[in-house]
Amino acid sequence: MRKLLFYLLPLLLITSCASVAKYNQQITKLHSVDQLHKDVDVTYRKLQKLHPQLYKYTPKKELDAKFATLKENITEPMTTYAFYEKLTPVVAEVRQGHAGISVPTKKYTRKEDKVLNKLKNEWSYLRFESVEDAVRVKNTLGEDSTMVGSRVVKLGDDSVDDLLKRYKTYFSSDGYNTTFHNKYAAQKLARYYYQDKGRLDSLQVTFSNNDSLYTKVFRRIPRDSTRFPNAKKDSLKDKKRIKKTKEERKLASKKLKKKLKDYHKYGYNYSEKNNNRNLDFIGKDSTVAYMKIRGFSSGDYEAFYEEAFKKIDSAKTKDLIIDLRDNGGGRLVEIHDLYSYLAKEEFKFVEEAEVNTRYPMIKSYMSRAKTVYGAAYESLFVPVIFFKEVFKARKKNGKLVYKFKESNVAEPKENNYKGNVYVLVNGRSFSASSVFSNVVKARKRGIIVGEETGGAYNSTVAGQTKLVRLPNSKLMLYFGLMVLETPYKTEIDGYGVKPDVTITPTLKDRANNYDPELEWILRTVNK
Repeated sequence: MRKLLFYLLPLLLITSCASVAKYNQQITKLHSVDQLHKDVDVTYRKLQKLHPQLYKYTPKKELDAKFATLKENITEPMTTYAFYEKLTPVVAEVRQGHAGISVPTKKYTRKEDKVLNKLKNEWSYLRFESVEDAVRVKNTLGEDSTMVGSRVVKLGDDSVDDLLKRYKTYFSSDGYNTTFHNKYAAQKLARYYYQDKGRLDSLQVTFSNNDSLYTKVFRRIPRDSTRFPNAKKDSLKDKKRIKKTKEERKLASKKLKKKLKDYHKYGYNYSEKNNNRNLDFIGKDSTVAYMKIRGFSSGDYEAFYEEAFKKIDSAKTKDLIIDLRDNGGGRLVEIHDLYSYLAKEEFKFVEEAEVNTRYPMIKSYMSRAKTVYGAAYESLFVPVIFFKEVFKARKKNGKLVYKFKESNVAEPKENNYKGNVYVLVNGRSFSASSVFSNVVKARKRGIIVGEETGGAYNSTVAGQTKLVRLPNSKLMLYFGLMVLETPYKTEIDGYGVKPDVTITPTLKDRANNYDPELEWILRTVNK
């Protein structure tokens, strides 16, 4: 057996290296015009077959013409990325925020990965936001905090304004909404730039602060080093390890288990160094409950909401703020659970989902396999999913609809919260955040404060996501398979949830560390 492994290991390494080389060659070579035309056809054909509301915002005749014009304009061979720049703005014309194109990135061999993993990119610690059409540094994850608040003017020789103008054509909000674009483009600035320029070992960035310009060069540096030479070193690392007693080890183990359990409950994000959801008490005498939810996609939400509303009940809180700003969405089951703590009477949260396939879960599940072996492994679970789905789809009013638990009439939780509710939103509040805000607003269960959400009020096409790897360019097409809509509609379609109180922060607010939306609520509560 050892002999067999001795001979097989080099073979596997050679095969792996050859596979990486073949993959990289595929995405960097020039694809023929005929191959690119085929990829355009595959993209449109898949959308037409499975997208349930393809022509909701862009009529068929108009979308047909856009795809036809795209093919006419591809007259010479292109690389994968050059093709991406042509194709993705056309897919964005569908005007459904969950539909788009992702571009493949270069792969590395295990040996190369080992070297690269010893380095960290200083630039990756910066987080950005859009305020008054300017991109400012929002956070640096505990690194060089002197940059927080600075405006980003140039990346290398490229004007940030010019870059964002181009990047904003690569994606769409739901419908005709515009508040989403600046927020999303600023947040994803680094990702789009590195997609555009490739892997950079250094990057010079020009910032503006208090009307003066300054530059910083960000490099890839060893992980154990720091850009701050005067930073204090951890003296504990130099000390010899002290052997712990059995009781001390037990106590340490107990603390670690508690910490990991809390991480799971609050949905701790290791890369962002924060919790996905938090509950605090603020305001005069700490009588206002403030729940910050950064996303509905990770952690033990049931345990968190059960604990949170017990605390709110014990504190006899009369005012609850739910902050969904920059919340990109997530699980329908979670927002349904959250609303059940706010509801005062029975409610219907969403309608049955319109679909173009009876088996959206299977379509989504099988499209996620990255290899032949992965597809074979996942196919073992298809019968289980099939029996789960087979009775969920049916014809209704001439449409194929898909029933799920959240589309049933539901009762409030026994310990439901009966006080005042305020929901904070902005243009980056998308998908599930918009659905939740829709229900709160329509059922008059709270006051929406901030700016129009990026996700549409009337419906969003999401639920399950279909992935399609285009055969020649290897670009990835993705789009939703289910129309998620609440029973509550507006006459004017294609816009987000409009706030009851519109407040948009300014650069001056940010410079003064002032949160105008939150402060408006606190003033209202104090009155």
